[in-house]
Amino acid sequence: MRSLNIAATGMLAQQLNVEVISNNIANINTTGFKRQRAEFHDLLYQNLLRAGTSSSDTGTVVPSGIQVGLGVKPAATYRVTEQGNLSITENELDLAINGKGYFAVELPSGETAYTRAGAMGRSADGDLVTANGFVIQPGITIPDDAVAITVNAQGEVIVALDGQTAPSNVGQLQLANFANEAGLQAIGNNMLLETRASGAASLAAPGSNGYGSIQQGALETSNVNIVAEITNLITAQRAYEMNSKVIQASDEMMSSVNQLR
Repeated sequence: MRSLNIAATGMLAQQLNVEVISNNIANINTTGFKRQRAEFHDLLYQNLLRAGTSSSDTGTVVPSGIQVGLGVKPAATYRVTEQGNLSITENELDLAINGKGYFAVELPSGETAYTRAGAMGRSADGDLVTANGFVIQPGITIPDDAVAITVNAQGEVIVALDGQTAPSNVGQLQLANFANEAGLQAIGNNMLLETRASGAASLAAPGSNGYGSIQQGALETSNVNIVAEITNLITAQRAYEMNSKVIQASDEMMSSVNQLR
């Protein structure tokens, strides 16, 4: 019976759906996290009677035919890149992106990764780094005698030095944009890698046309909507249960056939 295999594909699809939803809920407090959505496609169809074939020698044509679907399969886990809320922290090295764009980060491997998590810090050498100690690109070094740090909306890093009246500009932040943000590859630690699907990164100063601005003293929260995720979880659970009922019904039908004498 096809229904056994069809329902099994439905159960596997809803299992993946629940796993995606659970990951969203687990990251509800992760800075800069973008929720994901599972997408599904129907499987191949068996043509028991192909539409458009002749049904008689007089040229009559079958209008619709008979097709039996073979179930469902996962197609993609799509990343939803809508803006998260900005949470004010008053920390001068917490930077939130208000709009499109990603901070570029140099990984220990030499690769460039991208992130929306703006919880920055200073290394022992004064470099501006992420929470994991990865250097922000382009590199910005803050002098040891800096008594105040200001990052304006355009990404200029301006410091007030001890004993000096005039502030000093020590660097310019840049943001990266992609033609297809959903094509970025997540590698954990709030980091994303460029892929062929995402296209090459386009770098520009914050506030440029098509790029977000910088909000100092704030962090972007996760864009997970807990009410929507719980609703999706209930829907996925019910769909899983219904597919299991189909398997149970198919099993009972086969049992009835086996008992015929």
